[in-house]
Amino acid sequence: MVPTRQIAVGLTPVETRRPVVLHLADRAEALGYDAFFVGEGWGHDAGVLLAEVATRTHRITLGTGVLNVWGRTAATVAMLATSLAEASGDRFVLGLGAGSPPLAEGFHDIEFAEPVQRLDAVTRQVRRLLSGQRLEATVQRDNRPLRLAVTPRREIPIHLAALGPKSVRLAGELADGWAPFLLPLSGLDAGLRLLREGAARGEFQRALPLIAPCIPAAVSTDTTQALEMASWWVSFYLMSMGPLYRQTLLRLGFGRAVEEVLAANPTPRTFDVPESARVLLDELTLWGDTRQARAALDRWRAAGAQMPTVVLPPGRPIEELDHMLEAMCN
Repeated sequence: MVPTRQIAVGLTPVETRRPVVLHLADRAEALGYDAFFVGEGWGHDAGVLLAEVATRTHRITLGTGVLNVWGRTAATVAMLATSLAEASGDRFVLGLGAGSPPLAEGFHDIEFAEPVQRLDAVTRQVRRLLSGQRLEATVQRDNRPLRLAVTPRREIPIHLAALGPKSVRLAGELADGWAPFLLPLSGLDAGLRLLREGAARGEFQRALPLIAPCIPAAVSTDTTQALEMASWWVSFYLMSMGPLYRQTLLRLGFGRAVEEVLAANPTPRTFDVPESARVLLDELTLWGDTRQARAALDRWRAAGAQMPTVVLPPGRPIEELDHMLEAMCN
C-alpha cells in the first residue's frame, strides 16, 4: 500500500483578513490537507485565530507557522501551546522562528541580537515547561521557578523555521519538524546535511525532523497573473523583510540573481523579477498553471520534502485562493 503523501497550507502574517483565514481553514480541511499553519507578525494574534479555527474544524492539524521568539516569553509560548492543544483535541503543532530585525525591533522594541541563541533558549525552556518541569532560571532569584499548571496530555511537536546553518543545525538537534520559508529547492539537500549534523550533536540520538518546507504559491490559469504573484513573493521578501533571505540566497550561489532583483526594484512599491533572474521563481515558488505548479511540488518531494506547506499569497481575492487550494491538494 502506497502511503498518503502529506501536504499542508500556510498563511503569512501579512494575511490579516480574519474571515478569509477562517474560510481557508474550512476549505483546507474539506479538501483533505493534513495541516493548516497561521503565521504571526504585527496583525492578529495567531493563537486567537487558531483557537477559533479549532472550534470549526475536526481533523486537520493546526499550527503556528510561525511565532517569533521576541514577542512572548517562553512561559507565554508554553501556555499558548498547551491551551491550543486542549482546544483542538491534541491537533496542535508549535512552530517557532527567530523572526527578523523589523519585527523584533520595529514592533516589539527588542534588540535583534543573537537570534539563534534566543531561538535555542526559548525552544529548550518551552520543552521543559510542556513536559511538566519547572522553568530553568537563568539567574538566581528569591522566587522558585514555576511549572505550568496545565500541561498537554500528549507531547506537542515543535517545528523550527530555520534558514541559516546554525539555526538549521539547531533544528536537527531540538525540533520535531523543520519548516524553512523561502529556501531554494536546490538548497534542500545542503539543509538535510545540516540537520543530520545537528541531530548527531544532541544528548540523545534523534530521528531527523519532519521535512516541511514552506513554499510560496502563485498558481493561476492566467500565466501573466501567476508571474506577477511569483515576482511579488520574491521581490517583497528580498526587499522588505530583513537580510536573512538575501543572505541565504547569496550563500547558496544566487548572488547575481539577487543583485538583479534589487536593482529592478528601486523602491519598496515595485515588485519585479527581471527575466535574467527568474531562476529564483523556479527555485523559491510554486508558480504557473496547475500542471506547472504540481510538477514543481513533485520536484520538492523528490528532493526530500515530506510535508511541503503551500503558502498562499496574502490579500488575493478569495476565488484565487480557493483555486490554489484545489489545484495543489493531493
